Amino acid sequence: MIVGNSGSGKTTLAGIVAARLDVPHVELDAHFHRAGWEPTPAPEFRAAVWAALDSADAVAGGWVVCGNYRAVRSAVWARADTIVWLDLPRRHVMLRVSRRSLSRVARGEELWNGNRESLRNVLALHEPERSIIRWAWGGVHRYRRQYEPMMSDPLWAGLGWYRLDSPRAVQAWIDGLG
Repeated sequence: MIVGNSGSGKTTLAGIVAARLDVPHVELDAHFHRAGWEPTPAPEFRAAVWAALDSADAVAGGWVVCGNYRAVRSAVWARADTIVWLDLPRRHVMLRVSRRSLSRVARGEELWNGNRESLRNVLALHEPERSIIRWAWGGVHRYRRQYEPMMSDPLWAGLGWYRLDSPRAVQAWIDGLG
């Protein structure tokens, strides 16, 4: 399970890890965002994620999931063996998310279910729920407030936790996968 702020590299890392382990990569955003950026209702979202995990287990005996959705966190974490938290400094996250989003806008890249980032949304800094830049800015501290206590919570004591706080730490962790 790979968690972290927008722009921290969750999807990229999940793809690398899934390829190394030869298991499917389940991207929670792809199951959450319907056409027009409409959120999938929680019961349907949970069912879709559960079905993806069941399918991955049946085909490959495992999976790598990336995302931070509370609606599925407990269920996914209960099936996970490892949590990788990308806790990069704000300057890295902001540079990455800005570069990524502007590149997606310029290329007209489709993300999930026909959705594309727009320049209007990227720059909607006064609307944090619409602007990925604003969302990422606030996410650095938001995720620290969430995940720091979870690392020592007895509920999640059986999970292997890796808190990676720099691009160098991420690369070293990848290199250690063999």
